[in-house]
Formats: sequence, C-alpha cells, structure tokens
Amino acid sequence: MNKIITCFLVLLLSNMLVVGQTGFNKRLSDAALELTKQKVSYDPAYFTIDYPNGDIPANKGVCTDVVIRAYRKLGIDLQKEVHEDIKANFRKYPQKWGLSGPDKNIDHRRVPNLMRFFSRNGQVKPITDKPGDYLPGDIVCWDLGGGITHIGIVVEKKISGGNRNLIVHNIGGGQVLADCLFEFKIIGHYTYEKK
Repeated sequence: MNKIITCFLVLLLSNMLVVGQTGFNKRLSDAALELTKQKVSYDPAYFTIDYPNGDIPANKGVCTDVVIRAYRKLGIDLQKEVHEDIKANFRKYPQKWGLSGPDKNIDHRRVPNLMRFFSRNGQVKPITDKPGDYLPGDIVCWDLGGGITHIGIVVEKKISGGNRNLIVHNIGGGQVLADCLFEFKIIGHYTYEKK
C-alpha cells in the first residue's frame, strides 16, 4: 500500500511541476500574441532609455524588442537581467561592437547577447527539424545570412491544418504572427524562466 501511495505522490508532484512550467510558457506565449495587436514600426536605431525597465518608444522596435516586451509583461526585465550578467561577465559575451564595457541602452537588444544570456541562465534546447520539438514559450534564433541574426517566440497557435507552432517576431513588418520556424537556419533554441 505504501508503494502505491508513494508512486501516486511522485506522479502527482511531477505533473504539478510540468503544469507549473507549462503555465509560465503559456503566459509567455499569450504575452507574445498580445504584442501582435500593437502597431509597431521596425526601427533599429540606438535609443537612450531608462534603467531598469527602460524601453524604446512603444510604436518602434526590432525582433529583440518582441522578446523583451513579452517577458516584461510577465514581470521579467531582460534589460536589467542581461545588463547585470554582462556587467559581471563582460568577456563571456560577444565582443562584436567595439565596446569596453556593458551598455544598458542596447546590450539586451542584440540577438547574440540574448543568445548568450539564455544559454548561461536558461535551458539550451536541441536544434532539430521536428516541429514538435519547438514548444509554446520557447525562444528561437536564426541566422538570416550575411552576419544578420534574428529572434522570435514560439506561440501556442499552429499553422492551419498542421502541427507546427507559429512564431511571433519582428523581421521588418512589425510584431507579427508568422509561419517562419524553418524559413531560416536555426542557430539557437532556448527556454528561460527567471527563478
């Protein structure tokens, strides 16, 4: 009898943990979908912004701003999280921009920095060609060619009549929902929930 109760409790607890994780991922997916209702013009300009919780003008943005704004809807300030990690570990981040230290205005708005942050602080997930491996709330990064990188959030909505989840991203046309998971070479696949 004790073995049955123990097995039941283990099963119950493991299901509770999965539900908790799924709950966060669903909320991140919902937050990303909510962003598609906001009109945003693609604007890669450098902005001086407040810190923490700084943001560029609400009607402007790039792909990284989709991720930043979705997390912010859940109370997670990636500007602050990324800045603090870069400040403490500057040499562990890409050294592409000729900076001698962190820049709270832009570091979190660069795909290579977000990739490094998620790999250091989140979970790196496998890069595959299987649609079912990309779950709502996952972060995906792509190589667009010519040294250009891109980032988006996998959401709960699926392609019409299929099993592939859609992506919320901004590749130039604003914060949109698109079927683009395998359109470009995937170079990063992560999940991140601040503990």
